[in-house]
Amino acid sequence: MNRQPGSTARAYHEATKHTADSLRRSTHYLDWANMPDPFRHYEGSPVLDLAAGPPAPNGIPPAGGADLLSQMFFYSAAISASKLVPSAGYRYALRVNPSSGNLHPTEFHFFTQDLRGWPAGLYHYRASSHMAGQRATGGFECAPVTILLTSIAWREEWKYRDRAYRYCLHDAGHAWQSVALAAAAMGLNAFARGRFDDAELARTCRLNADEWPMLLIDLSGIAAAPSTSPPVYHTGEPNRLSEEVVAYPRIERVHAATSVVEPVGAADPAAPGSGGIHLPAPEPHAIPFAEAVRNRRSALDFIGGVDSISLAQLSALLSAATKPFRADFAGTPFVQLYLYVHRVADLAPGVYRYWPSGGELEVVHLGDQRVMAAALSLRQDLAGNACVAFSMIADLDRALQIHGDRGYRYVHFEAGAIGQRLYVAAESLGLRATGIGAFFDDEVTRYLGVPPSRQVVYHFAVGYPVFDNRVDAG
Repeated sequence: MNRQPGSTARAYHEATKHTADSLRRSTHYLDWANMPDPFRHYEGSPVLDLAAGPPAPNGIPPAGGADLLSQMFFYSAAISASKLVPSAGYRYALRVNPSSGNLHPTEFHFFTQDLRGWPAGLYHYRASSHMAGQRATGGFECAPVTILLTSIAWREEWKYRDRAYRYCLHDAGHAWQSVALAAAAMGLNAFARGRFDDAELARTCRLNADEWPMLLIDLSGIAAAPSTSPPVYHTGEPNRLSEEVVAYPRIERVHAATSVVEPVGAADPAAPGSGGIHLPAPEPHAIPFAEAVRNRRSALDFIGGVDSISLAQLSALLSAATKPFRADFAGTPFVQLYLYVHRVADLAPGVYRYWPSGGELEVVHLGDQRVMAAALSLRQDLAGNACVAFSMIADLDRALQIHGDRGYRYVHFEAGAIGQRLYVAAESLGLRATGIGAFFDDEVTRYLGVPPSRQVVYHFAVGYPVFDNRVDAG
């Protein structure tokens, strides 16, 4: 009997759903003494300086390799602020690219051809110091710059246990769009590749066993010359992240299943639709890109009350979130947005389905949704205090029919990428956003009336933030 496409991913998704019973049964306590180091270093490898304090992108790529790489990572992956933990008396770093629980499973490696003043080779971005660890010199088959996003699942498993793989994939999606948005601001083209041989790529990059390849992003529009010299690897040992690493076999199984690249299958395309409520033209972004991404934070909570956002601001959020993705797995989108509208001027409170092809909203439920949005989001008040909250509903069956288990990655990459676009768009409009990875899965889909073939994969909220005095700008 043939195995159903994506059966391992389906089983994982079902097993990691939140329910009221699963929360009551939970006895998990965080082992703070064993918390993973959020920064990877390769001890003993040469370290190259990146230009400090790079200017804001202006649509023209810097000519020098160190300047170009510095600008790219400063606006996509660098430390941007610090936050105080009052109970412990210490500060921890926040970064440009968001992460579930600020645990940052995603690492940035990159290949370069010969850039001006920068040797061809393989590098690892050291976010802790905004420098590049040189892993190898010489020629690799790559674009002028190719960025590899990897994931260290243990960083998320430490807190979120079996559900952590979902968050690792979301965070890879966040990082993908963080790079893509920075590239666009710099006048570069970015194209993501999710189809590759995981094991071969891990060998080429000499990754530690705890690091898994997730996405390749090719950057073009850069002056570079291919290197003809063969690769020469440098020694360098990855730092140990925790004294003890706890194994999560369910995550290891689903990752092994998603590591198989299957022939692309056929599936019915997503059905088009319309909503009847036409949105106005998007409001222009008031805050420049560089300022928005460096000041982006996840809102601690939102101010309730009567303050609303405009319909044009909502249109801008939705337009930014749903622009076509440039990736080898991005054909017809897998994710559709459902909105819990609390305070949007000239739009009645309710639940709406968004149809991006015509920029239209379809009514699902009318009436005050604040209590329901919070309840569905694992009883988190911020989903009700926001001006608008979102459920990202994925056509999971279609993704798994087309790509097998690997489609599970693509669905969550897309959701994380939408989240990053919402983060930056909200900040650019003078608002703030936060991702919500925890929700009552089946209750969400039942309330929205979606079939079992579709699953909720991410929640999001946007509004006016409560001031967080624990954060210092970086």
